[in-house]
Amino acid sequence: MAPDRTIARRQIEGSKKDKTRLTFVFAANADGSHKMEPLIIGHAQRPRAFNRKSGEQLGFYYRSNAKAWMTGLIFREWLQKMDQQMQDANRKVLLLLDNAPSHVVRDLPLTNVQVFLFPANTTSKIQPMDAGIIAAFKRRYRRFQLQDAIDRDEQQKADIYKVDQLIAMKWAKAAWNDISSKTIANCFKHTGLFERETQKNEVGLEEQDIENELEDAINQLPISRPMSVHELINPEEEQQVAHEEISDEDLIKLSSSQDQEEEEDGEVMDENPPMSTKEKLNVLHSCISFLDLSNPNHVIAHKVLRNIQFEIRTIEKKQTTLDRYFCKEY
Repeated sequence: MAPDRTIARRQIEGSKKDKTRLTFVFAANADGSHKMEPLIIGHAQRPRAFNRKSGEQLGFYYRSNAKAWMTGLIFREWLQKMDQQMQDANRKVLLLLDNAPSHVVRDLPLTNVQVFLFPANTTSKIQPMDAGIIAAFKRRYRRFQLQDAIDRDEQQKADIYKVDQLIAMKWAKAAWNDISSKTIANCFKHTGLFERETQKNEVGLEEQDIENELEDAINQLPISRPMSVHELINPEEEQQVAHEEISDEDLIKLSSSQDQEEEEDGEVMDENPPMSTKEKLNVLHSCISFLDLSNPNHVIAHKVLRNIQFEIRTIEKKQTTLDRYFCKEY
């Protein structure tokens, strides 16, 4: 979504809009020390951006149906997987959930997960994910989006907000991983279900810094009527219900529609040709040469870039060793 009210209005009034939709399922414990791998639900089983690979092959927990909604079937699979993980870790947990139609737990043989469903119309007040965790995720995701849009604008690309599904999923996974345990713990406490938050200022400053980054990024983009950061993080279309308890008959229809959409959903971004190891190292060397090590932020960047250099060289060395091994003549 473009952070431009003019573009958003044109889309609402009938211009063609990207139909790609993703639903994300997040779970974390109350002190933020454990975040579960996010479940991602899309339209197609193997979107074109996946290049004929499965979500699992690409490193994601991914499921699909024609609406990209959470269904009772997907939810029960997710919940049983969670229960198995808790069994393996020898942990027992209480799972707090909103009272959505797809959250059906009857007849599930759960041993290590006990489910508590919030009463209707209380989610916005006492559901920890709605108390700031999802907002923290959206801030970080939009930061990736706007940074990419600025890059594409500088490269004079036609549609600077265009992104394929795989890239969006990578951004989402990185955004979720970036949320600190302090932020999660504070959001749990903010609901009043636990002790009150004690580090509100520290967490609030972290989130405010990201909002300031978003505002700066919006101002750098060629926008006639820029949205506010709040509008960007909470677009109207994302408030739609993405849960459904589907009958067997509906599941058959969805499966049929999904087969038709497989490998047709979304578009693949124009990508630069793969870089050689030498080209990657040259780019990193140029970036490192630019840094001013009297600047503390540059010192941090220097360390990160040097670590990336080391990783690339290590991978290249291992690949060279393997190539030599398999090319030996016996």
